[in-house]
Amino acid sequence: MTQAATRHRPSSRTVPRQPVGELLRAWRKRRGFSQLDLACEADVSTRHVSFLETGRSQPSRTMLLHLAERMDIPLRDRNALLAAAGFAPVFSEHRLDDPEMQAARRAVDLVLTGHEPHPALAVDRHWTLVAANRAVAPLLAGAAPDLLQPPVNVLRLSLHPSGLAPRIENLAQWRAHILHRLTRQIDASDDPVLTALFDELKGYPVPDGSALNSPNSRSEPLPSHDGVVVPLRLRTEAGTLSFFSTTTVFGTAVDVTLSELAIEAFFPTDSATAAVMRQALARSGPSLDHAKHP
Repeated sequence: MTQAATRHRPSSRTVPRQPVGELLRAWRKRRGFSQLDLACEADVSTRHVSFLETGRSQPSRTMLLHLAERMDIPLRDRNALLAAAGFAPVFSEHRLDDPEMQAARRAVDLVLTGHEPHPALAVDRHWTLVAANRAVAPLLAGAAPDLLQPPVNVLRLSLHPSGLAPRIENLAQWRAHILHRLTRQIDASDDPVLTALFDELKGYPVPDGSALNSPNSRSEPLPSHDGVVVPLRLRTEAGTLSFFSTTTVFGTAVDVTLSELAIEAFFPTDSATAAVMRQALARSGPSLDHAKHP
């Protein structure tokens, strides 16, 4: 995992244009809370919540962090709330090659390597590839070279007509799964980059037999499947490989970069897939490393 080194710096988005009260109200509504719900959750009065949102009262740094915690606001956006109220950000944002991230970087490498011979990769909050183990590269055969040039977006690579899409046997099902998952992320974060990515992915050709043909809506039906997980069934020269995925995050992260890092690990759903992956690993090259500044 390599990156251009940089010094530790606090996280920030663009300078907030909204008053802190409006930001609080927006997050409360995004979480589906009434003012009474938030007041009860945070053990404050409804009147105090109302005054904070209208600007009649100015929140303390402690109160802002308390409300953000109760609403499960991402660390990056907690810094934005603090900045809007005139406070300095409290959550750092390191690059992955900063010395402070050494232990976390080792943990990511350990998980990726330890998952071999099966594929696993690390992505940032926008699904940009950070690193991948050796089992990933053989599965990317046939993808357009431009889709494999850093920065690689793994969702784009998965659903693009020049990416993996032509080889995904259950493309309609997998597409529904990806778009539904992305919708949930957008609802939770209101991230404009993810919204643009969703619009791009939804604009790709719809697989035959898919009911996903409503271009003006972000509402997606749940993917249909007969089992307990949505599989990824990928055609390869060695036959059809079938995987299910799990997601791992750092549960105690207090750094923005680390809180937004996720490891997607794919497990074989049958013994034939497991055998093919064991054989492929013996012939594979080095692991992929597309680490970049998040």
